[in-house]
Amino acid sequence: MSIAVSGLQKRFGGFTALHNVDLEFAQGELTALLGPSGCGKTTLLRIIAGLETADAGQVLMHGEDATGRHVRERQVGFVFQHYALFKHMTIFENVAFGLRVMDKKRRPSENEIRARVMKLLELVQLDWLADRYPPQLSGGQRQRIALARALAVEPKVLLLDEPFGALDAKVRKELRRWLRRLHDELHVTSIFVTHDQEEALEVADRVVLMNHGKVEQTGTPQQVYQQPATPFVLNFLGQINRFSGRLHEGQLDLGSLRIAAPEFSDLRDASGTAYVRPYELSVERYSPGIEGLLVQLRRIHGTGPLAQLELERDDNNQLIEATISSERLQHLNLKTGETLIVRPQHYRVFADQQAA
Repeated sequence: MSIAVSGLQKRFGGFTALHNVDLEFAQGELTALLGPSGCGKTTLLRIIAGLETADAGQVLMHGEDATGRHVRERQVGFVFQHYALFKHMTIFENVAFGLRVMDKKRRPSENEIRARVMKLLELVQLDWLADRYPPQLSGGQRQRIALARALAVEPKVLLLDEPFGALDAKVRKELRRWLRRLHDELHVTSIFVTHDQEEALEVADRVVLMNHGKVEQTGTPQQVYQQPATPFVLNFLGQINRFSGRLHEGQLDLGSLRIAAPEFSDLRDASGTAYVRPYELSVERYSPGIEGLLVQLRRIHGTGPLAQLELERDDNNQLIEATISSERLQHLNLKTGETLIVRPQHYRVFADQQAA
């Protein structure tokens, strides 16, 4: 089922949770709603589910207006962060619950319920736990059961709100790989909320970046990471260094270094910022005549194939982070306190303000 939202507005008192949000979710696609706490992603998910009512705007499901439909009529499966399993019921009964409470016209027979539940437990690879109770399961197992329960009613749309947020890092990584494989098998239109950039980029077909109730950018994981539309997107998706300077006729002047910004060739005497990821900086030992930013090496942490360098600019004491290979670190034989030169190899420039 495809979903579209148009002109969604939602306020809670003086707080604007959603401001004129327009989005489309393609049938069979797995979309991540990504952003910081309070950006509106969970509110949007709840409005799509019918658990929350928008102040203005429309929710369309497969081209039909679903704005006024009750949650039971939307054919939506919902998975929460904290499992919400019934502790007094066995795993089998938990998964069967949604089927048993259907109205008589839609409710499957007892044999059909048993067959469907066992098939789902096999799908989530936990059929051997059918007779156990939720407190006897690990966090990761409980979340898979919660997902099986959501799928039992054969929803057209699956909505997941921070589904792995309560789990430790290792279990989260295992479960998001598992979720991706499960989605590829079922092809249910799915939307999941997360504030974890790695999770969104690894699992989703498409990522929606949200900030202050608005959509900043939508695109494939590769598009939003490699072609960020705004400084917010750049800042939110991983570590970033910011180099501010004078933006004039297609160049950003950083003092001891000028970098090209041809998209701003019409600007004069404006302020701008170059955004550079740590691995996009070249690092060399200082030698007279080499163009670049002069820095002091303050700290080295080398773990595995990569080494992180903490650097401090000589001209303004700004702290910079650079990532180089362990081989490069060994070759340079760097020591803390040394003077180095850094230059951006790849960067994105944004104008801060345009001079009158």
